Amino acid sequence: MKGIIFGLALAVCALAALAGAQTAVPRQIKIVVPFSAGASNDAIARAIAAQMADELKAVVIVENRVGAAGVIGSEYVAKSPRDGATLLLTSSTFLTAAAVQPQMPYDPVESFAPVAMVGQGPLVVAVSGATPYADLKGLLEDARAKPQALNYGTAGIGSLAHLATVMMNDAAKVSMTHVPYKGAANAASDLAGGQIDIMLANYSSLLSLVQSGKVKLLATTARSASQAFPKLPPAASVVPGYAMDIWVGVFAPAGTPRDLVDRYNAAINRISRTPQTTALLDMDGTVPASLTSAEFGRRVADDYAQWRAVAQSHRIGIE
Repeated sequence: MKGIIFGLALAVCALAALAGAQTAVPRQIKIVVPFSAGASNDAIARAIAAQMADELKAVVIVENRVGAAGVIGSEYVAKSPRDGATLLLTSSTFLTAAAVQPQMPYDPVESFAPVAMVGQGPLVVAVSGATPYADLKGLLEDARAKPQALNYGTAGIGSLAHLATVMMNDAAKVSMTHVPYKGAANAASDLAGGQIDIMLANYSSLLSLVQSGKVKLLATTARSASQAFPKLPPAASVVPGYAMDIWVGVFAPAGTPRDLVDRYNAAINRISRTPQTTALLDMDGTVPASLTSAEFGRRVADDYAQWRAVAQSHRIGIE
């Protein structure tokens, strides 16, 4: 009887030890960026990597795996070992790309463990500096009176800006003509030249044109007054119900140990508020976000459902 009790006591102690054990942080962590070196997401990843290395006492490197609108790098992470050694830093385009492509090598919700949202912010609504439109209300009234007469530029069919503008058009009950470009820079150039009427874009892609007066901003896509753009009204003030923010976030392969995900989440939430990181976020009008991994996961699932609904209702897709 004493032997049985002693055995049970040992088992209880072993279980308690296991429950209290933490998964070790890998000695080397790789942050995969599915976009080109030098882009804003790449710069943010490198700033975060240096600070994670100090905080976690690990070697943290950044690797660019470019191609297929971010799919190649994302697939690599989705199929990596679930040990916390490989992470993905990406943006909202991670979901819009999945929403418009019929065949994906991963599920953007089920194949990943959301770790942390680094920051979030709105797009800006921009027009040529020479345009007569003084505000978004006037532009939309004109678009409503003359269906298809006004046109909007984007980085391409199925791009985030394409879906975001379609959402705005639906909410405002207007119809404008889509002019897809190969990249936001080409669209911005034609916006400045007056070849297109309106463009929704990241602030950083328009910064030099705004500073030169060739492009002016009418609004943001934020739900309410934006901390990053206090002088710009939200589009929702004239288009009730319309709002969207884009984000930058970090993911791990699905099945990564929960305690390791939580440890990374706490570290990234702190790092996102350091001067080194906020200086980079400011360039896009993005502000730090401090969500738990579960909260970030719910945001990802909600956003993906929204983008899929837009793409399907308007039959927007790319092969």
